[in-house]
Amino acid sequence: MKSRISVITLGVDDLERSLNFYQNGLGFPTQGIVGKEFEHGAVAFFDLQSGLKLAIWNRKDIAHDTSINHTAASPTEFTIGHNVRCKEEVDMVMEQAERAGAVITVQAHDTFWGGYSGYFQDPDGHLWEVVWNPAWEFKE
Repeated sequence: MKSRISVITLGVDDLERSLNFYQNGLGFPTQGIVGKEFEHGAVAFFDLQSGLKLAIWNRKDIAHDTSINHTAASPTEFTIGHNVRCKEEVDMVMEQAERAGAVITVQAHDTFWGGYSGYFQDPDGHLWEVVWNPAWEFKE
């Protein structure tokens, strides 16, 4: 399988609340909620980097679409890594997320492997790691 991952979809409980968090709190560009005219279709897409989007979709609608029972979620099922260029940027993003309403689960700190990172949870409990890795370069 050739890797062609283009959308990461997060299940949310309140689409409007999550839209506000990602659009107004974190500043992710979006056209807002689309698909309201379809049963189970309301979703919002955010442009991340070239070729990658973040989607938020109601958990109940994901359950319907996938024919899987809607169950309780665990925040430790996965994390989303947001890599930045320097330690100071980790601190800035963590502060922005907290102002947007995120719960800081781990304050930014020096890591055992030589980087610098912290964790926050979005309004639905999804874990984001904001991390600076001195071994990774950015080509922007």
